[in-house]
Amino acid sequence: MVHFQQLLKEYLQLHGYWVLFVGTFLEGEAILIMAGFLAFQGYLNVAGVILTSWAGSFFGDQCYFYLGRFRGKSLLRRFHPVARKFREALRLIEKYGSFVAFISRYTYGFRIVLPIILGITSLTPRTFLWINLLSALSWAVVFSLAGYLFGKSAALVLDDVGKYEQYLMLALVGFIIMTWCFHAYHAFKLKGPVRRRLARMRALQKTRKTTL
Repeated sequence: MVHFQQLLKEYLQLHGYWVLFVGTFLEGEAILIMAGFLAFQGYLNVAGVILTSWAGSFFGDQCYFYLGRFRGKSLLRRFHPVARKFREALRLIEKYGSFVAFISRYTYGFRIVLPIILGITSLTPRTFLWINLLSALSWAVVFSLAGYLFGKSAALVLDDVGKYEQYLMLALVGFIIMTWCFHAYHAFKLKGPVRRRLARMRALQKTRKTTL
């Protein structure tokens, strides 16, 4: 256990923050919660975790926004997942307006797509920048502290958290995977009526072709 902790500490001191930056640039709730827990354990600094994830999340969404601004229409033509979510994203934008830019990183399945689609709309880059700054900060604080408080809660129950560190990390990973699976299942169920309509339409098209 001591050998594992020493290796983990050395690795995180060398690579922890840039790995966290890349992870939060791409998406990163899971890696951020884990980083918060590791900050509680003393492997990382909690302020450093918040600042790094704030920067990664902010620059990630800025890139996605400008990707939408300059290449949005071609992305809709080439990538079907983006095109499929375009209408749903537009409904969210119509309902909540520019507030969508704030909540985009909290919405399951739209984390990357929404900034791209916001780049296609008439939302000004300056407005998006300020909303993105605040949203990235709130996201970084919430998920960093979620992992940190998980460690603090474990310390109230266990005498020596370090002895059970590996098991706690596995439990945290398991919880994150279960949450992701729940969201994926919920999204799959919500799309059930759409899939059934498409299946009926395809069956109808096939019957028309056979009768011709």
